[in-house]
Amino acid sequence: MTTLPSVHDQDRPGRREPASTDTTHAATIVNPVLPGFHPDPSILRVGDDYYIATSTFEWLPGVSVHHSRDLVHWNPLGGVLREQRLIELSGRPDSGGVWAPCLSYTDGLFHLVYSDVTNLSGAFKDVHNRVTTAPALDGPWSDPAPFPSHGFDPSLFHDDGPDGDGRSWALWMQWDHRPGRHPFAGILLQQWDRTERRVTGPAHRIFGGTRLAHTEGPHLYRRNGWYYLVTAEGGTSWGHAVTVARSRKITGPYEADPAGPLLTSAGHERLPLQKAGHGSLVETPAGEWYLAHLMARPLSPLGPCVLGRETALQRVEWTPDDWPRLGGEPLTGNQDNAVPRTTVPGPRLPPAPIVHPPARDDFDGPALTTPWSTLRRHPDPSWLGLGERPGHLRLRGGQSLGSTHGQSLVARRQQSLRFDFAAHLTAEARSPLQMAGIVHYYNSGLWHYLHLTWDEDLGRVLRVGVCAHGEYFEPTAPVTVPSGPLELRLTVREAQGNFFWRAGRDAAHDAAWQRIGPDLDVTRLSDESATKGDPATGHFTSWGFTGAFAGLCAQDLTGAGMTADFDWAEYRETAPDPGERP
Repeated sequence: MTTLPSVHDQDRPGRREPASTDTTHAATIVNPVLPGFHPDPSILRVGDDYYIATSTFEWLPGVSVHHSRDLVHWNPLGGVLREQRLIELSGRPDSGGVWAPCLSYTDGLFHLVYSDVTNLSGAFKDVHNRVTTAPALDGPWSDPAPFPSHGFDPSLFHDDGPDGDGRSWALWMQWDHRPGRHPFAGILLQQWDRTERRVTGPAHRIFGGTRLAHTEGPHLYRRNGWYYLVTAEGGTSWGHAVTVARSRKITGPYEADPAGPLLTSAGHERLPLQKAGHGSLVETPAGEWYLAHLMARPLSPLGPCVLGRETALQRVEWTPDDWPRLGGEPLTGNQDNAVPRTTVPGPRLPPAPIVHPPARDDFDGPALTTPWSTLRRHPDPSWLGLGERPGHLRLRGGQSLGSTHGQSLVARRQQSLRFDFAAHLTAEARSPLQMAGIVHYYNSGLWHYLHLTWDEDLGRVLRVGVCAHGEYFEPTAPVTVPSGPLELRLTVREAQGNFFWRAGRDAAHDAAWQRIGPDLDVTRLSDESATKGDPATGHFTSWGFTGAFAGLCAQDLTGAGMTADFDWAEYRETAPDPGERP
């Protein structure tokens, strides 16, 4: 794992207040703290350091981790699962792969539990749950050990501290495929032997959920003699919630908070933070509590969520009878105290601001930097190189964008509703089956692609390809382009996307950008567009869990391995134009 500064604030005017240098006045947390596709947060404190691990699904490296020392500024550390022995994603379905990690720490070791989902459509969920350990987040990580796998969202609880017995416990949700039964069949708990790396003793069904149902995402905590079970309920869409139950005994029975969910945005469709749920708790050394949770920012009330599910933080306070409640100022109108806030009082910790990297990546280093991810394929010299042509990212053409195997695609999360993404490309296609360019990508059936290719009649051309739920079309005629390098650009302004191109610049040439193709509907690249199925049964034919990406890619369906060299790529978030709706 590399240790690089955060990119989520770069070029974002007014995004965050400057950190206070006075530790007696806490800075403000501005949500989301992890914008763009960062769902299912597992938050952990080790000493003075805070970590959030989030799901990555079919993208690599698996399990994204961010670090902070003040809960305000978050530094991306990259992904944990960087080796094939830790995760293999070739052929994983869209929105399959790495789900809902849990990061914990005991005995001088980080413990990472995660699901590897190989099938998620219809009545069945085929899952391999695993646990790996390491003395530090940059490894070395142990070979994964099997974890109970008749369900997903696994987690570990270590009953440490002066009142604990030192044992560890495995938790997970149980899936039931049988007709007539709710597929979310409750939360299971079983003792985990850290030495043998296996479960031992009986499994206990400790919680069946509340009327919100769809009970998943369990995390366990101990405070003031109570064991607190934090779960996600209501489904991971508009009805999502965080539910808390407690017991004096770790094996239960657990009583749900009679006041209802700790957190939900259900019923408040105009709140800017929607889908609030799937939370985990952390306590500061001073006894301040915070809840990390996922949320989403739709383009319109209950509309498409192109950015996917993001991570936010809420302050938590405790009632006299030991139930957690969201803290901060009460809201007005009909908004109750369980809804998420966009600004939250931060803890009284020394400020720890971070240095933001430049918007442009010149590919001068020996490896991809933290913002970049690859699709189902670990970086390997057979298809990706950063040293063959110095100062360039070289991709060898792989399979099509519709494939779940062998794609040559390097991309980064879309983290704002308004951004520009551009790249400098050198490639020589000699067949219509050879392509390279920039892509706005959601999954194998949803993408917009500006690519350089070859046409038998026109020669060297740029084409705009659109894939809408697997149906491919080109909304505009190909454009003949000159030989030599090209610069390609994608602009996104909320629901509208556009492609542009120009000949590669040099010291004496600065050509104007030329638009290619019509306005593109960005809403098709959203969680809502990708999800198809029956919410009543919980059985779906496809899911949308990942948010959109902007990326660089190359395909060679002839099998010759055409190379595409990218001299640089840049991602810049933009502010609304004067007079334009923000």
